[in-house]
Amino acid sequence: ILAASIAASLSFSASAHVTLENGEAVTGSYYKATFTVPHGCDGAPTTKVRVQIPDGVTSIKPQPRSGWKLAITKEKLATPLDNGHGGKITEAIREVSWTGGPLPDEQFEEFKIQMKLPDSPNTTVYFPVVQECPKGGINRWIEIPAAGQSSHGLKLPAPGLKLKPKS
Repeated sequence: ILAASIAASLSFSASAHVTLENGEAVTGSYYKATFTVPHGCDGAPTTKVRVQIPDGVTSIKPQPRSGWKLAITKEKLATPLDNGHGGKITEAIREVSWTGGPLPDEQFEEFKIQMKLPDSPNTTVYFPVVQECPKGGINRWIEIPAAGQSSHGLKLPAPGLKLKPKS
């Protein structure tokens, strides 16, 4: 029984994906995304995690992690957006990354970002994640399903967040 239990846990960790702790949120709301990185790259520790921010997601505030350096990549918007308070948003955060650690292969870590979600009920927004390890090891959790397709059949699916209508 112990051998079967160990084998099951090893096969789970080898196939585990980067996921969001909560895969649903209310459209147009503020949301705390918790990205769980469940393992390293083929036994090597994780030393960098990069999260791509999809269009329409604003008010990005990442949480620092002890032992990790936080970086934010911004992009100038072609058309400014209304910030909801009488001002304009002229640039958007496109990527948040944490570098450091290391996160050993046999441990997991959570990386958090607070954000405002787009007002797009009954849709799913995807957050492609790249997980980097020393000596070139990389897991690219970036696959986004085609319209009408499930992410269950994808080898390296991007974490997805389903946007529910407001009650």
